[in-house]
Amino acid sequence: MRFLFFFSLFMLFYVYLGYPMLISLIGLIRNKKVHKAPIQPFVTILIAAHNEERDIEKTIKNKLELDYPKDKLEIFVISDGSTDKTDEIVRKYEGQGVRLIRQEPRAGKTSALNMAVPQARGEILAFSDANSLWDIGALRKLTQNFNDPSVGYVTGKMIYTNPDGSMVGDGCTAYMRYENRLRDFETKIGSIVGVDGGIDAIRKNLYQPMNPDQLPDFVMPLKVVQQGSRVVYEPEAVLKEASLKDSKDEYRMRVRVSLRALWALWDMRHLLVSSPDACNDSPSNLRLFLASVLYPWQLWSHKVLRYNAFVFLIAVYLANLALWSAGGFYKGMFVVQNVAYLLASFNPLLVRFRGALGRLYFLNYFLLLNLAVAHASIKFLMGRKQTMWTPRKG
Repeated sequence: MRFLFFFSLFMLFYVYLGYPMLISLIGLIRNKKVHKAPIQPFVTILIAAHNEERDIEKTIKNKLELDYPKDKLEIFVISDGSTDKTDEIVRKYEGQGVRLIRQEPRAGKTSALNMAVPQARGEILAFSDANSLWDIGALRKLTQNFNDPSVGYVTGKMIYTNPDGSMVGDGCTAYMRYENRLRDFETKIGSIVGVDGGIDAIRKNLYQPMNPDQLPDFVMPLKVVQQGSRVVYEPEAVLKEASLKDSKDEYRMRVRVSLRALWALWDMRHLLVSSPDACNDSPSNLRLFLASVLYPWQLWSHKVLRYNAFVFLIAVYLANLALWSAGGFYKGMFVVQNVAYLLASFNPLLVRFRGALGRLYFLNYFLLLNLAVAHASIKFLMGRKQTMWTPRKG
């Protein structure tokens, strides 16, 4: 039982702290810089939308105001069976380089992108959510990375905005700060593992159609890595998006995304064994070997083990309970765990005391994330899939 306790505790440490520390150290040795330059390729921005009358106009205006040559930019809005005023709003901008593509019947975001991409003229495809607002220079920041021929996919930096300062928003912000830091480390050693679907770009010649149930934000980058190109993070390409104010909404969204990500990992499981990301800049067999195992290790550490963190949390708790009589150390650890879970569960209390206890908002979001992944894992084991795309509402 002691082995189970310490092993699970070690795995939790490795997943959340050990892996980032190792990645940062490797980056000091293997720093694969991205050779950026201010290039201006033709870009097609694709926005999948389902009943987005509340946000779509603001998003279209945002994209039209980007600091990018208008003669090298087109915007596609793929209306996925919308039944509100989304189509009507989009048509108002058809004379300004915006094109409405109707998908009927509704088939989900992935099918919408598969349908629209062959019609795009851009050599670079950029993806935005219907409620994603980019900084005015974001597109230039994204495209400058494609000056490097080794780069096939670029993701930007998401910043969650939440005017009322609700706890879910704070949790989202802390989580994204952690993820963005990790992506910065991963970029230095080659390719990142996770991206933000609200501000991404890919070379059109690397886009491969996906199955309707596959998560584009996860599968597309993996397919780029599979083709031997890099997936990198651009921190100066900023996206602002409202976080979800309701824990229930955030939970449902996390279950949906986690379920689709688990299926994506299953579909692309060959990348967990070996990677085509060879170190082309050196003939050394050792370096070629290290390059071939590096990305699979990242995928295991950043995604597979992260998605199984709830298993280690349960194991630590149950093992600790069984070891209650084994000494003061185990009693202390069990008390700490219970206090942490209690604090994570009391939403109103944490919101009310914004000063001291309010700083523990991350405990609530940490618990929410792991519960959502556990829920998604049960659905995954039962063979359930989710094809339809549900817009994220702030």
